[in-house]
Amino acid sequence: MRRAPAALVLLVALGAPTGAIVGDAGPADEALARHVVMIVGARRSACTGTAIARDLVLTAAHCLAPGTRYSVLERDPGRRPKQTRVENFQRHPDFDLETALARRETADVALLKLAEPLGAKFLPAAIGTRDFFLLGDRLLIAGFGITGFRNDRDFGTLRSALLMVVRHPSSGQLRLADPSRRGDTAGLGACSGDSGGPVFEDSGGRLALVAVVSWATDARGGPGCGGLTGVTPVARFRAWIDGTAKTMGSAVAP
Repeated sequence: MRRAPAALVLLVALGAPTGAIVGDAGPADEALARHVVMIVGARRSACTGTAIARDLVLTAAHCLAPGTRYSVLERDPGRRPKQTRVENFQRHPDFDLETALARRETADVALLKLAEPLGAKFLPAAIGTRDFFLLGDRLLIAGFGITGFRNDRDFGTLRSALLMVVRHPSSGQLRLADPSRRGDTAGLGACSGDSGGPVFEDSGGRLALVAVVSWATDARGGPGCGGLTGVTPVARFRAWIDGTAKTMGSAVAP
């Protein structure tokens, strides 16, 4: 696997091989895939993001390093990869990397402005308004990350998994786990490359973006995958997202 910058790798996720990104789950269906892109950096970093307008992508702030060039990857009608340059990006001004590395609450959100719109197959995701979650709530994550540290041949395939809220130490951070494992043993969860990926709530058959993936652990709470998945809810940042989009010359999908 190509290595990302050290700070990004620490977040999602270094360590012993575990169950896998989104835990050996199958590829995501088209209804979900039409919202999600891969983000690649000039320094060989890779993350996941969600289209919230034809030319705007929401992701995690820790995925982006100042002074680095980025692009997003999509598939053209012939299934060939197409690369679109990121013209500009902004991390939330309250984001703190050291706090993020400690898996504590911070404004781990960022917005990317693309040099040209995404292809016709992409549909901007609606941003959810929910800002409070209950233990046991089920949420859908998605990402292009690896499926295990000993085998990264599936890196770049969009996969998804339904996880359950098992802890919320604050309104600014949720911790999700495989509903059948609850984080006690390795199971479904985010892994390296899934940072910034969407966390959706199925609201009456309509997917609403309620959070982004920030970090992951192994089942022992250490570096790795398959244990807990930490996510940052986005409703509290809606005013910043809308305002930043406006300064970039775009508008967020209603």
